[in-house]
Amino acid sequence: MTKYLIERKFHVGEDQMENVGRRSKQLVQEQFPEITWHHSHVVVDESGNVRTYCVYDAPNEDVVRSHAEQLGLHDVAGVYEIAGDVTPDDFPL
Repeated sequence: MTKYLIERKFHVGEDQMENVGRRSKQLVQEQFPEITWHHSHVVVDESGNVRTYCVYDAPNEDVVRSHAEQLGLHDVAGVYEIAGDVTPDDFPL
C-alpha cells in the first residue's frame, strides 16, 4: 500500500473542522475501506484559512482524490507519494 500526504485548503473555519474530521472518518469506513487515515496536521495560514496535511495509505492517488471529492468543503492543493520517514534519531551526532 502506498502512503500519501494530502494537502488541503478548506472553505470552512477552524470551528467546523471537528465535523469535517468526523465526515472524513465516516467516508473511509463506509465508502473507502481501502484507505487508512493515519493522522492530520491542521494549521491556520496567514490569511486565516484552514489547511490540513493528511497522511493516508491508499492503493492509488485516484482513490485519495475520490475520497476528497466526496468530502467536499475544500480544494486539494497537492497529493504527494511519501518516499520515506525520518526522525532526528536517524541522524546520530
